[in-house]
Order: sequence, then structure tokens, then C-alpha cells
Amino acid sequence: MTAIKHALQRDIFTPNDERLLSIVNVCKAGKKKRNCFLCATVTTERPVQVNVVKVKKSDKGDFYKRQTAWALRDLAVVDAKDAVKENPEFDLHFDKVYKWVASSTVEKNTFISCIWKLNQRYLRKKIDFINVSSQLLEELPKVTEESVPSGENQSVAGGDEEAVDEYQELNAREEQDIEIMMEGCECAISNAEAFAEKLSRELQVLDGANIQSIMASEKQVNILMKLLDEALKEVDQIEIKLSSYEEMLQSVKEQMDQISESNHLIHLSYTNNVKLLSEIEYLVNHMDLAKGHIKALQEGDLTSSRGIEACTNAADALLQCMNVALRPGHDMLHAVKQQQQRFSDLREQFARRLTSHLNSVFVQQGHDQSSTLAQHSVELTLPNHHPFHRDLLRYAKLMEWLKNTDYGKYEGLTKNYMDYLSRLYEREIKDFFEVAKIKMTGTTKEGKKFGLHGSSGKLTGSTSSLNKLSVQSSGNRRSQSSSLLDMGNMSASDLDVADRTKFDKIFEQVLSELEPLCLAEQDFISKFFKLQQHQNVSGTTTNETEEMDGGNLSRSYMSGVPQTVSSEKDMIRQMMTKIFRCIEPELNNLIALGDKIDSFNSLYMLVKMSHHVWTAQNVDPASFLSTTLGNVLVTVKRNFDKCISNQMKQMDEVKISKKSKVGILPFVAEFEEFAALAESIFKNAERRGDLDKAYTKLIRAVFISVEKVANESQKTPRDVVMMENFHHIFATLSRLKISCLEAEKKEAKLKYTEHLQSYVVYSLGQPLEKLNHFFEGVEARVAQGIREEEVSYQLAFNKQELRKVIKEYPGKEVKKGLDNLYKKVDKHLCEEENLLQVVWHSMQDEFIRQYKHFEGLIARCYPGSGITMEFTIQDILDYCSSIAQSH
Repeated sequence: MTAIKHALQRDIFTPNDERLLSIVNVCKAGKKKRNCFLCATVTTERPVQVNVVKVKKSDKGDFYKRQTAWALRDLAVVDAKDAVKENPEFDLHFDKVYKWVASSTVEKNTFISCIWKLNQRYLRKKIDFINVSSQLLEELPKVTEESVPSGENQSVAGGDEEAVDEYQELNAREEQDIEIMMEGCECAISNAEAFAEKLSRELQVLDGANIQSIMASEKQVNILMKLLDEALKEVDQIEIKLSSYEEMLQSVKEQMDQISESNHLIHLSYTNNVKLLSEIEYLVNHMDLAKGHIKALQEGDLTSSRGIEACTNAADALLQCMNVALRPGHDMLHAVKQQQQRFSDLREQFARRLTSHLNSVFVQQGHDQSSTLAQHSVELTLPNHHPFHRDLLRYAKLMEWLKNTDYGKYEGLTKNYMDYLSRLYEREIKDFFEVAKIKMTGTTKEGKKFGLHGSSGKLTGSTSSLNKLSVQSSGNRRSQSSSLLDMGNMSASDLDVADRTKFDKIFEQVLSELEPLCLAEQDFISKFFKLQQHQNVSGTTTNETEEMDGGNLSRSYMSGVPQTVSSEKDMIRQMMTKIFRCIEPELNNLIALGDKIDSFNSLYMLVKMSHHVWTAQNVDPASFLSTTLGNVLVTVKRNFDKCISNQMKQMDEVKISKKSKVGILPFVAEFEEFAALAESIFKNAERRGDLDKAYTKLIRAVFISVEKVANESQKTPRDVVMMENFHHIFATLSRLKISCLEAEKKEAKLKYTEHLQSYVVYSLGQPLEKLNHFFEGVEARVAQGIREEEVSYQLAFNKQELRKVIKEYPGKEVKKGLDNLYKKVDKHLCEEENLLQVVWHSMQDEFIRQYKHFEGLIARCYPGSGITMEFTIQDILDYCSSIAQSH
């Protein structure tokens, strides 16, 4: 084993600057025995590192190699399995448990003992040794680095740990003494026993000399003892004096303690007085209301600006005194309670005085505004409330104070304001709308024709009277259309454009007067009652509160409860709804009157109302004005849809005369009028989409009705009715350039072109009827498979028959037929559309085309016959031009 240890030290550990301290031959438990060595090593350099290294023999040779190394600090437990019986098995607990079987128990115990010593010397963390004999774990003497010279410490760190306990190196003096001793004895090296006996005899001689020296010094010892006794007596005397001094110092200490305690009490009293003074100053500074403020609250003038400012400052000072943050125990002081009660009485007294004064201001405002109604009743303007708002805004800070201190009185003032102002605004707005209705209808008498009775301006006319009026107006203004259409309602084209422009201006003026009135009142309510209009902070969104009926503003507005921004916006909207509750019904009545006067007025109202709603929503989408105008816009949109539906219904119910030609149908002309009017009204309008939808519905209805009338027409050919009306529609759409009807414009042009061609072809078949029949027969034989040059051999289509038919249509006869055709076309076409020359030119082109077609058939089917028509293309051009000029 020694040879192996030396070999391992030389080959493995010396190159790594390590010293091998212990070795054990082991194999793994429970497996095929493959021997290896566990080695306990330390490094030769500081700091010392202690390792457990596994070394095994190489498979290729007889040399050893280092396989695994564990730091000793990672070793947690050493388990020897049995502390009594000899057992070669043991376990080492590193990151996992390693089970080993040693070649002998002695080697195992030696290795475990070395591990224990290294643990005691180098590791702060102690390893647990279980099932290990106590004899192996004897405590080593602790050798610190401070108690050993540096040279020795280094030698210990680098040498064998077991040699540290058994051998200590001699110093230089000891080595010199031993050398001198050995030189004096010749047998020191050759005969060690004789040298030892000599040393023993010399030691005995030295011991005897020591004893004699001690006995000789006994006299000196007695003298020393006597001196010690005298010293003890002196010590006793000193102790007595120290005791007397201590008694005197004790009395001084007691006096100093009394003085210190007195000083502590004086300091404590001073500290308490300072704190008391600080508390009193705090209460006096924060709960003392100036006499001037008290006088302002009790007797201050609430009518002048200076008095209002003094009352405002006094109210703010009172609120600060009432809201002062009292420290613990202040509320138990009688003076504090008395002062708080005084503040409460002042607050109650001033709140009553302020409420009473503002109520009287509200009442006075109602009387003052009533006196100005007479001058505004003639003009279409609403009274200006700015002076009243300006006077009341002086009390805005006092209203905020009242809201924060007495919410009940604040809520009562709010209710009274709404009651007084709602009655005032109701009178003003109803008179304003009465003037607007009179201006719309012209005079009061004319207004009664439309169902306008009394000052309230309510519409009481019935549908039957409206229909009667519409029929009378239609009969007076359009006698020609009345003969063609049996219409139940007044057409929009029957009214003067000036009347519509007048209505548009009046309606715009009504909205322009209402909008600033509502915005000014809403802004005043927000400032005067200290309610936020705009939501700048996130708050809980509340549901719409119940509509006010004269009771509380809302159940959510309770005294002492801080209002969120959302609830304050709801409160503003509710107040506006109560104050201006008559605006929406009055607007609806005005819209109904305008719709009765002229259904096309709904176009003007839709554009104007849409613009004002858009403007209001940009300012505040949830405001009263935005909501109200939005509701009225729904009514206007409904009337607009009704106007479109009525026009479509009139188209569906149209009847045509059986005795006169049709011409341009009335509803086609009315669509042109409607489209032109709508384009002028809806130019740059916000709700263009509504008009585009109406256009699509109307044009589809026009197309269907035109085809229906054309099919039912007896006097005028169907192609003429279709051609003229679709030409008129196409011209209208081309002139107005309505982008949403591009597809319908193309369709109208296609129908016009198709029916023009159809009418021309049908009409040209009559002047040369026999010639047409002859060549149709020729084409039929060719279609049956007969060759073109063989057609002349057919009995019914030989050359003689062709010459006979051609002789029946000399130039004179052709001109006569064309003249009759021109007269017939002139009877079919109407003068309004001026399509006669267009149709005649198309007939000329078609006739020339037929002429060329006939000549082609003659050349192919009757080659070399020399047969030609008795008139030429130039003759046709001359005939057509002469006929057109003669008519």
C-alpha cells in the first residue's frame, strides 16, 4: 500500500500541487467488483483546498488516472454502517449517496479518521459522522495560525497531518545544545544506552542541586512573607479610608439625584406648556372667524358687487373654520363645541338669507322678461337672457358654497329656478313659434287654412281638408296635368320657388335662434350651479335618471354625497329638459305645418336639421340640444320618407287619357323638378346618403311606371312613349350629374336607343310594304338552302315578279309614302321633347340602309338582269330633305 501511495503522489498529485494524506482501496457495493482508490488530499498553496479523489487503474496499462474529484465542503454525511462490529462498507453523501466497500476495515477506519481530522481543521461546516466509533473521533488539539511561527505553519500545511501531533521541529538553540552534549560523550552514537545512562545521572545531579538551592532560599522566603503581612495592613487602612469617602459621595449622589429629578420635572412642565400653547394657537388661528366676516354673513348686502364679494369671502372663511382638521381630543373641549355650534348657526342663517334672496331674483327675472315679450312678438327673435345670466353669475361662488355646505337648500334653489324659468321660456318660445308659423303661412287667415288656430300654434287640420286644398291648388295651377293625372295631393312643382326659399329662411332662423339660446342657458347652468359639462376624469357611468316631474332632481343627488362628472352631466341634461320642455313639441308642430304647406319642405328641413344636429354633436353628443334636435331629426326624416313614398304612390296610381297622345309623363317631369330642387338643397349637405337612397327608390319607380304606361297606351305607340320619356330621363340625369344614378343614366340611354331603333324599323316597313314582303320571301328561300343565284328560278320570285313589284314604287310614290310617314311620326311625337328631326334622320339612315340591302340582294340573286330600283339614294336624300323643310 505504501508503494501505491508513493506512486500516486508522484504521478497524479504532485503535478497538481496536492499532498496525499490518506488512501483506501474500495469497490462499489452491489456491482461487479472493480477496484479503485479513494484519496484524501490537500493543496500545497493557500487557501488550502481539501478534496476526495477517485483514482482507478487504466484499462490500457499499469498506470493510474484521476477519474472523479469531490470537494470536502460538499460532503454532508459519512456513514460507517456499524460502530461496533467490523464492517468494510461505508457511504459518502455528496450530491448523491456513493456506496463503497473497503478492502479491509482498518483501511476504512484510517480513511474516515483522516476525513474527520481534515473536517475539524479546515471546514467551518461540520460533517455528520454516523455509525462511527467514538475512538476514531477524538478531538485534535487546535493549532491556530497565530500560535505557530510562519515557517512552521507553512510546514504543517504542506506536511503530513498525522506527523503534526507526534513531532515538533527543534529550534536552533536546542540543536546546538544537543550537538555539544553529544560531542562530550564519545559513545553517544555507538552506544545509545550508555549515553542515556550518562544523561540520567547528570539529570539526577541537577535535581539535587535544585533542591539544595530551594532550601538555601527559605530565609529569604520568610522575609518576603513578613513584607507581605505589612502590605496587607496598609491595604486595610486604605480600604477604611475608601469606605468613608464612599459614604460622603453617597450623600452627594442622593442630592444630585434629587436635583436631576427636579430638573426633569421642570423640563416636563415646560414641554407641556409649549405643547398646550401650540394647541391653543392652532385652535385660535383656525377656528377664529373675523368680526367683519361675521357681520357680512349676518347683514351683508347681496345686491351690490362689493357686498357679494364680502359675503363670498366670509362664506369661504366660515367653511375653512368648519372644515378645520381637529386633532384627537379637540372635539371634547367645551370651547371648541361652542365655537362649532356658533359656526353652524351662522351657516344656517346665511344659507336661509342667500336662498331667499336668490328666489326673489328668480321671480323678478320672470317679471322683467315678460315686459320685453311684446317687442319680440313681431320680430322672429328670442329675448336675450345674457344680462340676467351676467347678474346671477356674481353669485356662482356662493352657490358652490351652498352646494358644499347645505345641499338641501341648494337643491331647493335648483328646483325653484327650473320652475320659474320653465314658465318664462315656455311663454317666450310659444310666442316665437307663433310668429314663425304666421310668417310661413303669410297671414293669420292663411294660417287658418292650414289648421293654425289660437296662440298655441297647434295644428288641427285634418287629412281630408289637406287633400281638398291640394286638389284645388293642383286644379288651378296645372290644368293640363290634371287631365292626365288623377292626383290626390298637391304637387311640389305647383308652389312658387320663392315660397320655398322663404320657408327655408324662416326655418333656419328658428333653429339659429334656438341653438344659442339653449347653449347659453346650458353654459350658465353649468357655471352658476357648479356642474361639469365635460368628462375630464374617469367616473362611474350612471344610467339615465328618471325624468324630472317637480320632485328631487334625482335620487342619486343626495346631501353630502360627492357627485361624479357623469352624474353632473345627467343633472345638467335633466335641468335643460325641464326648462325647455316645450321646444321639442313646438318644433314638431312647426315641422308638421311646413309639411302640410308643401311636402317638399321636408327636404329643406332635413338638410337644416341635419346640419344643426351635426354641429351640436361636435360640441357635446350627450347635451340637451343634441338630444332634442336628434329626436326632431327623426320626425323630419320620417316626413321625408313619407314624401318619397307619396311620389311613388302617385306614380303607381297614374292614369292616362285614351284620346290624346301621351308625351312626357307628369311624374317624369316631377322627378326632374324634384331632382333639380334636391340637388340645389343638398349641395354639401351632411345627410347626402338619405337623398341617394331616395333617388334610387324614385328612379326605379319611374322606370316601372313608364313601362306600365307605355304598355297601356292606345293612342301613342309603346316605342314612342318609352323613347321620349327615357330620353327625357337621360337628359335630366346627364344635366344634373347625380353620381349615385350613373347606372340608371346608362340604362335610360340604352332603353331610349333601343326603342328609337324599334320605332324606326317598325315605321319604315309601311311605305314600301310590298317590296319589303318580296325581299323577305327571297331571304327566306336563301335561308332554306337555295343558292342565291337560283332564287330567280322560283316562280314566285322570278325576274318578272321583281320588275312588277319595283314598278309599283316609282320615285313619286316613294316620296308620297315618306311624306305620309313624316306626318304620322309628327302626330306620334310630342313637341316638348323635340325628337322629330332626330327620329326623321334615323328613318332616313334606316331607309338608305334598306335600299342598299335590297340592291345587294338584287345583285346576288338576279345577276346580269339589269334590274334596278326606280329611285336612287340621292333621290331618297332629296325626298327626306324636301319633306322636312315643307313641314
